[in-house]
Amino acid sequence: MTFKTRFAPSPTGPLHLGHAYSALLAYRQAKAEGGAFLLRIEDIDQSRSRPQWEAQIYDDLQWLGLDWDTPVMRQSDRTPAYQSALQRLTDMGLTYPCTCRRADIEAAAGAPQEGVPQFGPDGRIYPGTCRDKEQDGTQTDVAIRLNLSKALTQLGELTYTEVGPLHTGTHKINKNNMLSNVGDVILQRKGMGSSYHLSVVVDDADQGITQVTRGADLWEATEIHVVLQKLLGLSTPKYFHHDLIRDENGKRLAKRDDARAIATYRAEGAQPQDIVKMICLEP
Repeated sequence: MTFKTRFAPSPTGPLHLGHAYSALLAYRQAKAEGGAFLLRIEDIDQSRSRPQWEAQIYDDLQWLGLDWDTPVMRQSDRTPAYQSALQRLTDMGLTYPCTCRRADIEAAAGAPQEGVPQFGPDGRIYPGTCRDKEQDGTQTDVAIRLNLSKALTQLGELTYTEVGPLHTGTHKINKNNMLSNVGDVILQRKGMGSSYHLSVVVDDADQGITQVTRGADLWEATEIHVVLQKLLGLSTPKYFHHDLIRDENGKRLAKRDDARAIATYRAEGAQPQDIVKMICLEP
């Protein structure tokens, strides 16, 4: 099996040093394995995605010395694939429409109880307010959630392999912990046709990704993705979660940190090898 990994940025702002680290790491892994490095543009959120940021992604990555297989996958072109996967889960009786607003979810969650998690990898853990609503096909005008409890009863033992330095080994998913710490995740956001969790699983499968290389901030989302892969009959790739690049105060970089943007360093005269040194990768 040919090694394939990917870099999957969202065109909602400039790439920063953290993106450079993740992209270069994945690129070098692919080269070392004699495999393929793919680029995917995760632009399902069209309200925030901008063509100029997508163009800047290509420009910055090429400046860093990266190349990738073409054509580039763009999530905004793939709504039918996501809707097909969602329909399959709906046909299995595992989804339901959710009309709750964020304020409704916060109110239903009530006052925090000691030792009870309030937030998980999909945000605030959903209290199940709409769980008894029936779904008639896929609807794009409401959010669609996965009935996690019902889904887990249809699956056997769930495991995945982590090959990164932070959590190396084979991991078995504890279903009870997942129910408590994750909840009914969103599969389709209102007006978007999908969600991050559903689209990334479908995309990785369609691109034949054998190793997902990404930041440690997405470590907790892996269990969600493994569950969706098993429900949809998709293979589970290996995972490599890497440390995050942080500022001098220990805060992880975000797209709003324009001072750490690759384009800013370029404008100030930096060379690609300077970026490699900043992110502590070997030349």
